[in-house]
Amino acid sequence: MKSLAILLSSLFFLYACSPAEQGSKENSTTSESSTTEDQVQEEEWIQLFNGKDLSGWRVKIRGYELDENFGNTFRVEDGLMKVRYDQYDDFAQQYGHIFYEKPYSSYKFRVEYRFVGEQAPNGEGWAWRNSGIMVHGQSPESMGKDQDFPISIEVQLLGGPEEGERTTCNLCTPGTNVVMDGELVTDHCISSNSKTYPGDQWVTAEVVVLADSVIHHLVNGDTVLSYQQPQMGGGTVSGHDESLKIEGQLLKEGYISLQSESHPVDFRKVEILPLED
Repeated sequence: MKSLAILLSSLFFLYACSPAEQGSKENSTTSESSTTEDQVQEEEWIQLFNGKDLSGWRVKIRGYELDENFGNTFRVEDGLMKVRYDQYDDFAQQYGHIFYEKPYSSYKFRVEYRFVGEQAPNGEGWAWRNSGIMVHGQSPESMGKDQDFPISIEVQLLGGPEEGERTTCNLCTPGTNVVMDGELVTDHCISSNSKTYPGDQWVTAEVVVLADSVIHHLVNGDTVLSYQQPQMGGGTVSGHDESLKIEGQLLKEGYISLQSESHPVDFRKVEILPLED
């Protein structure tokens, strides 16, 4: 009986370590690796900024006609999209936005940004190291000449002070509202739970937009804020055509723009990953 037990144990060991079994495990590992690589390769980000000029972008600055880039506010230098105010004597609430030329509905949008230099003369205190990514925005053609902000959802970009805390990728709502935890939120700005990023360091901001269902804000890969059902409503926008602002209408798509609010800012690697399919 003892010899039989030893024989059975040996047979079991040989079966467990058979080449067929090992090959199956290797094939399984290879298959999992291939699946992961395929998933990575499927994320084909589209570069919206070519690093050379503003092709595909349209400028709208408060007080000026569409495509009138007053003061060369939006420019390309050293491969960067820059927002500058060296030709301004007075900022005078001349808020500006640079729109990508086509609308999107469901997508991931990503930029790298940094704040540099000094604020433009007479820029508001709250606008110090302040810019933004506007999503689900109205078209640039539909903005009024003296309109301050597009009706949109703003992913607010803020630079931090040397001391103290100041979050980034917050939510602001010019002419819009959102739903959080099942409740309609009408506050103009909601802070994220991000860290503070002082100085002129590069920060990666990403927004995941799924039509009119949900929007996520991410900073350096971490989700810092989420909400649902973006829709028209509320105030904090002026100079617009009232007939375009339909209270409670869900925002399923819109234009993306980057902001000029009186503090110099650089953008690089402006890219999008459409999720329409």
